[in-house]
Amino acid sequence: MKSVKIKGMDIVLPKGKPFSYDTPTECPKAHQNVLVIGKRGSGKSVAAVNLIEKMNFDRIFVISPTMLSNKDLMKRLNIDDNDVYDDPDDITCLDMIKEAVEREATDLDNYLRDMKKYNLLMRLINRQTPIEIPDDLLADFYNPDTGNFEKPIHKYNGKKPMCGLLIDDCVGSMLFTKGIRRLNKLTILHRHLGGLTQIDGAIGCSLFFLVQSYVVQFGGISTTIRNNATSIILFKTKNEKELQKIVDECSGEIEPELFIKLYEQATNEPHSFLFIDLHKKAEHASSFRKNFDEYLIPDTYCTCASKGLPIGSCGNKPKPVLEKVKTKKKDKKDKLGNIQNI
Repeated sequence: MKSVKIKGMDIVLPKGKPFSYDTPTECPKAHQNVLVIGKRGSGKSVAAVNLIEKMNFDRIFVISPTMLSNKDLMKRLNIDDNDVYDDPDDITCLDMIKEAVEREATDLDNYLRDMKKYNLLMRLINRQTPIEIPDDLLADFYNPDTGNFEKPIHKYNGKKPMCGLLIDDCVGSMLFTKGIRRLNKLTILHRHLGGLTQIDGAIGCSLFFLVQSYVVQFGGISTTIRNNATSIILFKTKNEKELQKIVDECSGEIEPELFIKLYEQATNEPHSFLFIDLHKKAEHASSFRKNFDEYLIPDTYCTCASKGLPIGSCGNKPKPVLEKVKTKKKDKKDKLGNIQNI
């Protein structure tokens, strides 16, 4: 087939990044829309909390009627009591969480704006040639109690806070029935919440859905939520129809038979799971892991991927076996521990 290039019609990519937060080396990108699927007692909460910890979130919201039973686990995330919503039948909690993220954006915008004014004031004060400084600029930062000009303060020192929302034990509630349209909209727009004016981008909010079933007839995670997933944590299931549904929707990169092989390898121990990263970092050896600390490299990947090289750069043919590679552990901050012993 013949093709002809058209001048001036090439695609120009935006400068901004769709995943605007830097996360530890072996962690997924952010923001995330994570589906955590497993029967009761499988370890969903432990897996989600471990991932949230390792990704260094600054603020976590929770919608869950069972928060109190997991309080010791949740202490690890330093969750403010005001950020916990224990009634999933009150769908206004979504509006309150959205407003909280927008306030984070307002606080950061105000801080960055004040810092520009403060830096201007310092330059004027330190000029070798005296100059009259506007009274309102002086008043903005002068503290009569200390007699000093004080620098603006921001809770996160001028950094965009990384926010997340954990939704647990809410299937069948009003949140997933009457409020499903709001929840779908939040899922679609999650990384655009809290738009900023002083810098590019938004605060955004990662979503973690903890459910016992991937698909239910009524009151479960919708097609919209599933289609917008960036990662899936899948525990062992005895429901063959549910597993087939996951295979159909998530095995785009590999053959269904190989997907099942990955799933069986990842879930062959108590509380172990298959982690599927649908938007993996380029340097990651595979989109599939057993727990968080072991890459599973299917035969569609070159062997060089396990060495951190770009796929195909070695020129070798794909290796026709399922290869296991431990994630790199450079330092404590990047370390992804095995959580088999839940």
